[in-house]
Amino acid sequence: MPSLKDAKNLTGKRVLLRLDLNIPLEGGAPRDDSRIEGILPTISFLKNAGVAEIVIISHHSDAEQSLEPIARFLAQKISNRFIPDMSDEVAFWKGRAEGHSVFVCENLRFSRGEEENDEVFAARLAALGDVYVNEAFSASHRAHASIVRLPALLPSYAGFLFMHEVEELSRAFTPEHPFLMVLGGAKPETKIPLIHAFLPQVDSVFVGGAVANNFFHALNFEIGSSRLDPVSSDLTKILDSGKVILPEDVVVKNDEGVFVKSAEELSPGDMMLDIGPRAGEKLKELARAARFIVWNAPLGDYEKAGFEKASIAFAEAVRESSALSIVGGGDTVALLRTHGLLDAFDFVSSGGGAMLQFLLKKTLPGIEALKNSM
Repeated sequence: MPSLKDAKNLTGKRVLLRLDLNIPLEGGAPRDDSRIEGILPTISFLKNAGVAEIVIISHHSDAEQSLEPIARFLAQKISNRFIPDMSDEVAFWKGRAEGHSVFVCENLRFSRGEEENDEVFAARLAALGDVYVNEAFSASHRAHASIVRLPALLPSYAGFLFMHEVEELSRAFTPEHPFLMVLGGAKPETKIPLIHAFLPQVDSVFVGGAVANNFFHALNFEIGSSRLDPVSSDLTKILDSGKVILPEDVVVKNDEGVFVKSAEELSPGDMMLDIGPRAGEKLKELARAARFIVWNAPLGDYEKAGFEKASIAFAEAVRESSALSIVGGGDTVALLRTHGLLDAFDFVSSGGGAMLQFLLKKTLPGIEALKNSM
């Protein structure tokens, strides 16, 4: 895969830089500036390489959210001009007249052509640059125009953060043992195939969150009013492997309050919202023994007060472990950041869905597009 560090002759070029600025906003400002801090070295490298201009393109998952507040926040670090309409060449010229060499274009998803992977839209994007750099690993699991079509239209490179993600996540393909995988959250349709794929490599897979409900349901346990998402996968092989560990106790909420119950003893009105203390101790024990840990998604409904405790306790156990540890997923990272636990992990992935898909397939649409551009 072509890497930015190997790029030649960038002097005087206009670089089209694909970032992931899908950042939650609060009061008109980013709630978290880590993604902006993370891309500053790439921008500095390009400036030092003598590029003429950097044109930043990104999506926001809220199709009605402008990137203008994010551009304004970025301006505190890097002077830039916001471009509401990328086809407005006058706006670019005004920016140049004001001395700007960094431009931030409006939310890509304001155009249907982005998600529809439209070739005409991609050609419009390509006209903004001479060189394309993908620094949006976390969005590269989507076959959208700015991810998969642009590398066919421009000389293209993976950015520094992108390459670092690939290198660090690839450690899971040749792990030290014992290898502990921990999966929580919802979306079993993305987590269960991953368990199938890693069964030959892992020593243990601890399943929490709403994904555990699918396994309890397969075992004919009562799950009450707990969330149950449909899955097409047969869980028999996973359960028969002897490698999957389910919570032996859970924290539930019902009309009478909050209680800890055995996972086999729920009532119809119970809703599981976290793993229980015995399950938490088992997970700590696994973390202490592990040499390699991969974690994606919280173990409980962390946004509800009191149901984040097991996830925090596990992160603290990872901090004390000697294992090489990788964590990813937006909710998990947000939880860890809130509680000052990001440094408990050796690598924090920017991707949630992208991390899972890369681990499952060892590639992403964005990676394949860059490889095919060589």
